[in-house]
Parts: sequence; structure tokens; C-alpha cells
Amino acid sequence: MRFEHYVGIDYSGAETATSSLKGLRVYVAERESPPEEVPPPPSRKKYWTRRGIAEWLVTRLGDTPTALVGIDHGFSFPLRYFETHRLAPDWASFLDDFQRHWPTDGDHVYVDFVRNGSVGNGAARGGRRRWRRLTEERAGSAKSVFHFDVQGQVAKSTHAGIPWLRYLRRELGGQVHFWPFDGWDIPDGRSAVAEVYPSLWSGTRPPSGCVA
Repeated sequence: MRFEHYVGIDYSGAETATSSLKGLRVYVAERESPPEEVPPPPSRKKYWTRRGIAEWLVTRLGDTPTALVGIDHGFSFPLRYFETHRLAPDWASFLDDFQRHWPTDGDHVYVDFVRNGSVGNGAARGGRRRWRRLTEERAGSAKSVFHFDVQGQVAKSTHAGIPWLRYLRRELGGQVHFWPFDGWDIPDGRSAVAEVYPSLWSGTRPPSGCVA
């Protein structure tokens, strides 16, 4: 195995960047040990926050040997989104553009605040629930990143989480490979961050890889 550490992050929940969320969970496994849940740093907050996870990842990936990090929210949007909004198919530019319209990394910004027009300009960067990425179509049961307000949705966690990918990329620079957006091949000696779809590995479906 090429990585020293394996990190899995459950990114459930839709609250603000600094909200303490029971649905945010972090697990770490080493090469020779099973995964263990990692509690948030001691504070007045009982559970992880989105900002806390992002800052923890910056420290973890900057100071430790190589790690593979899997996060269960969408990392990008369907091609129709880029075509509709006339955006170049460039992930780094997408992250900047999305954060300008959906500033959900703000301390007191809920996804629904942007949806209803109170903050940002989400109306200018929306999508339709029938739009799905190829990876979602091939996964079968994966919901669209624009399918809000249904059981099992990933839309809110995706719209809350993407600005934090931008934060990680800006803080860690070339130390981390965002797969596959930085290329299909991960350079030796570099940590990697990828989107994952846990249902593919839960026993309800035959394992077929990660979703990205």
C-alpha cells in the first residue's frame, strides 16, 4: 500500500461552518490497524465543525506521512452546469467561482441562506435535480448534487463542503493531490483527497471503486 494513513470523513449535515454537527465524523486507519473514530479537539463544542475538520486536515496532511482522504460529498458538478453558466471546465476556476456565489464557508452562512437569496448569489449558479454527473449515473443510486430536501440527499453537504475544498487547496498547495482533478495518477510521496460513495462498500452493492 502506498499510503501510510487512511482518513474517512462523513460530511452529513447542513449547518454553518462553525456549527457543531453530530453528523460530521472523522475516522483514521493506519496500514496495520483498523479504523478508529477521531474526536474533535477539546473545546466547548461537542462535535466537529466544518471549519474544524478543514483546519485539522491542513495540519494532518501538512505534518504527517502520506494519507488518502475520502470525503462523502460531491467535489464538482455535471457538465450541464458548466455549459449552462458558460464556465470553463477547469476545477480550480470552478472552486473560485462557486465560492463567490455560494460562500458557505462563512461562519454564519447556511446553505439555505444562499438558496433563499439572503447571502451570496446562488440563483446565478444553480442546477436542476435531473442533472447528474457520469459518476452518479454509473453508481446507479447516487442522487444529483442539485437534488435538495429529500432523504439521502448529498446536495446540502456538497454545497456546504465545496468551498472547504478550495480552502484545503489554497492552504496545502502542491502537498496534496485532489483526485482526479489534478490528474489520474497520484505522484509518489503525495497525499490525496478524493470523493467517496460509502454505499459502494457497505455490502449492499458490489465494490467498484470510489466516486469522483
